[in-house]
This record gives sequence, C-alpha cells and structure tokens, in this order.
Amino acid sequence: MKRNDDRKTVSAIISESLGAYFKRDYPVLLLLFLTLAVTVSLCFVKISTTNTIASFNIDDYEVGQIADVTIKAIKTLPADYDNPIPIEKGEKVIRKGFPITEDGYAKLKKMSESPVYIDYRAFANSIIYHILMVVLFFFFFSRIYFKTNMIEFKELVTECVFYVIIFASVIFGSKLTYFSSPFALCAIIPAPLFIFLIAILFGQLNAVFFAVMISLAVLNATSYQIVPFLFVLSTSFASSRLVRKIDRRTDMVFVSVLQAVLNAVFLVIFKIVFNDSFANGIGAIVGVILNGFFSGILCLGLLTPLELLLNTASVFRLMDLSDLNNPFMKKMLVTASGTYNHSLMVASLAEAACNEVGANPLLARVGAYYHDIGKMDNPEYFVENQGGGENIHKEINPSLSASVIRTHVKRGIEKAHSLRLPKPVIDIISEHHGNQVIAYFYNEALKINPDVSPEDYSYTGNPPSTKESAVVMLADTVEAACRSLDKPSVPRLEKFITTLITAKIDQKQLEDCNLTFNDITKIHDAFVQILAGYYHSRTKYPDQKDPDGQQSQQNNSEVQPKVQPETEKAPEEKESKAEEKKSEVKKTEEKKSLKDKAEKVARSTREKKEKN
Repeated sequence: MKRNDDRKTVSAIISESLGAYFKRDYPVLLLLFLTLAVTVSLCFVKISTTNTIASFNIDDYEVGQIADVTIKAIKTLPADYDNPIPIEKGEKVIRKGFPITEDGYAKLKKMSESPVYIDYRAFANSIIYHILMVVLFFFFFSRIYFKTNMIEFKELVTECVFYVIIFASVIFGSKLTYFSSPFALCAIIPAPLFIFLIAILFGQLNAVFFAVMISLAVLNATSYQIVPFLFVLSTSFASSRLVRKIDRRTDMVFVSVLQAVLNAVFLVIFKIVFNDSFANGIGAIVGVILNGFFSGILCLGLLTPLELLLNTASVFRLMDLSDLNNPFMKKMLVTASGTYNHSLMVASLAEAACNEVGANPLLARVGAYYHDIGKMDNPEYFVENQGGGENIHKEINPSLSASVIRTHVKRGIEKAHSLRLPKPVIDIISEHHGNQVIAYFYNEALKINPDVSPEDYSYTGNPPSTKESAVVMLADTVEAACRSLDKPSVPRLEKFITTLITAKIDQKQLEDCNLTFNDITKIHDAFVQILAGYYHSRTKYPDQKDPDGQQSQQNNSEVQPKVQPETEKAPEEKESKAEEKKSEVKKTEEKKSLKDKAEKVARSTREKKEKN
C-alpha cells in the first residue's frame, strides 16, 4: 500500500509540474509548433518539386547503367505531350542487375517529373530532423545557459522569424539554376545579417547558439551538402564576434568591410579544401563579398526600428539613454539636483566596477543614471536635495518617513515603463535596494515601539539578480555613506567600504547575482580608487583666503564713527524681531505642508495595497 501511495504521489507531482509548465510557457510551445509547421511545409515544397523516384535522384541514373535497385511504378501514368510513354501500376521500370534502357530511362524521367511521385521517406526524415532541432532549441535557450536572465518571448519570436527566412531562402534559392552549385548558393544566404542583429539586440551568446541552429537548418535545406553548412557556421561565428565590442553606429561600416573580406577568405579556403575549380567560381566569391558588406549596411538600417519595436538593451540604445542632454535628465537636474549628482557618481563607480568583474559597464552606467528617478516626485524628502536645510523627517512619524522613502522605487518603475526603458534597466531600478530594511527609520521606530516589525520598514523589491544590478546597489550604498565620512583618507575609505559590502552580504542581498568573492574584492578596490580620487586633498594657494573669514576680519577692523543711542536702535531691533517671527511662521507653514504631503503619499500607498 505504501508503494502504491508513493507511486501516486510521484505521478501527481509529475502531472502538476507538467501542468504548471504548460500553463506558464504555452506561448513558447505554440511558437515552436508554428515554426515547426512552417519549416515542415517548406520541406514538403522542396521534396515535391525535386526530381526523385523512391528516394533516388534522376541524376543518379543514365542509359546503359547497370541498375542497383528495382523500381516499380506505384501508380498508372497515362501518356502526355511531354512524355508520350504510358506507365502501368506495378510495372517494373528498371530491374536490379540489368542495364537501363532508353524506354526505362524515359519512364524514370516521367515518374520523377510527375507530382504524384513524392519522396515521402525523405519528407519523414525531414520531419524527424526538425523535431530534433526543436529539442536542440530547448536545450540552448534553457536555464542551463540563462540562469538569471531568462530569454524573453519577443526574442524567441524574432529568432524563429529569422530562422524561417534563412531556411526559405536556401530552399527557394537552390531551385535557381545559377545557385544550384553549393559554392554559389552561399552568396544568397542572409546569415551574417541576422547574426549581426541578434548579437547586437540580444547578446553574443544568443548569436552563437542561433548560428549553430541556422547552420544545421541549411544542412537540411541543401540535402546535406557540407560546403554551405561549413560556410554558414564559420561566417556566423565570425559575425557574432565582430560586433562584440562596437559602441558606435559608424563602427558597422568597418564591420561590413571586414565581414566581406572574411566571407571571401572562407569561400576560397573551402574551394581549396574540396578541390573546386576557380574558373567558374569568381561569381560566387563576388557574391559572398557583396553578401557580407550589405549585411552590415542593412543591419545598420534595421537596428533602430527593431530596437524601438522590441525595446531591447542593445549597445546603441544604451548609448542613446546615457546621453545626459536628453530632456528627462535635464529635468532631473532642475527638480532634484542632489539626486542628479548622486546618480552621476554612482554611475562612475558602477561602470569602473563592472569593467573589473566582466559585467556590462554600459548597462550599469545607464541603470545608475535612472535608478533614483522615482525621487523626482518628492525630492524634498531626500537628504541630498535638502541643500543643508532642515530635515523634514524630524517633524513626521518614522513609519510615515519609511513609507515615503520606500515609494520612490515603485514610482521609479512606473516612470521607467512610461519612458519605455529596456527591461534590464527597469530591473536595476527595482532591485537597487533589494528587500533590505530602511535602517535609520527602523531604529527610530524602535525607540518609540520596541515591538515594531522590520517588514514594515523594509523595501518591497527583490535582491539583485544580475551582476550589473548588484554593482549598482553597492555603488549606491557606498556613494551615499561615504559622504558622511569625516576625513575620507584611503585607509578609512577601505575599511568603511569593506564594512558596507559585508553588511550587504550579511543581509543576503547578493545571493542571486552570481558575484564571487573574487568579484567582491575587485569591486571594493574599484570603489576605493574612484572615491580616493574624488575626495583628494588640494594644496592651499598663498592668495587663497576664506571669504567668510575675510569678511569678519573687515567688520572687526572697521572703526565706528559713533555709537548710536539706544533710542535709535530700538526701532531696528523691533523690525528684526518682527522679521524673525515672520520667517518662523513661514517655516512652520512649510513644515506643515510637507507633513501633509507625506501623509497623502503614505495614504495613497496604503489604499493601493488594500485594493491589491
């Protein structure tokens, strides 16, 4: 009985897992099924238009040749104008071990050109082949290689469309007489163009996997000819590598020229290896050169619409977002100047650290620029925007303060969606505080109520899931904390930064971002180097004087012509006292309005939570 119960439990677990998987990933499954259906349809078109008889090509036979197989007619074919020889069902057209006669060859030709004779065995082989391609696709684009940054559905759609286009171009191109040669066929395969696009839009790893997929697709589309397969595989790997380090759109022109040269080199090498004649191969070499060059130029033209349509964090999109002259960053400079300058410093720290640990420095820099955009709605509640004035949080309850501070992450995400920022940048905004406790207000609340819950004073986000997000979190913490450090010498910075990073590790904020202890050390050293340069000391020049000290000295050295009697001072003192009272009343009104504003923010947040 126990064994039966165990079996039921295991089967229930399996069924629940499959049910959850289909419920979660049914769009991906439908997409793959549709892609499989389209490719299989293209295979049917290819096989039905190829002159084959019972899985043998008509070009394999000639008059007088000793037949190595017996071929029977499976259907009756009447005589027609092009082939006036009739064929009866069950008739042996050629016999194994006997020479092929002229009548037999004519009947073979009639059968090969008839749409009735379709090579169903080759069609079934293609179906099995593409089912295995689907399995390989699942293996490549699974959590094995993309543990933290899962492939988005829009990316899968893009790659499936590109796959079908390449497969169709090979099938229909091979039907043309000029491109019937495997070397000439390489000139019309648009593999470099799509590899360029995928590498720039989605990353080099995706491009490498896609290169393997399309190479195997070309192998099947060319009836397993090795030359197009090797050419597409080698040129695709080269294409994914060429665009790895580009950061300007004009670099694509140089990439285009280099790709054209590599295409020609690879084709010449394959001609030498497979002993093909160069006499009739000049056209193929010129074709692959034009293919490589125009692939880069077309990529440059297609990038902008695809970046906007797919909203990806490509290098060119990130470069546009990193422009500090864009209207949004200018607005931040005006409305929240302290946050703006803080973000610039965090971006410098994050970029330097990402360069050291092999992460994406451009993504970290852009994420740092936008990580605090939620503060623009209520800049006066954040100390960097208070300009050394009185802190409004001294006048309101700690729970209210924590609610206002915590809201800036949520509002930042909302602003990021309205700006259509790429998902990796939005992830940095949502994760740059993780789920850690807002320590200052939590400690203030403990003084009032020792039983207060830490969850009420914690951020509601998730810990960083990528290296870039973790680096921005550490840079944000270090930059803000080091501003409060007295006499920030290098040894003091090293100790203080070590304490801050250790606190993040203890709070379990760095468990999901794949940072190693070696990476942490490199990040620490990068932060120290940048901040040591920022807080450097300067030599005091001989003519450099303190303006306040100079003014006070002048006031003390001035000789009063005469002392005013107390009767003359009285009206001035009364006026000054009246002005002081007015300023105090004004400050009190400002505090009251800020307090009311904070209560409104907290109330709206509370109402949204209750609705959800």
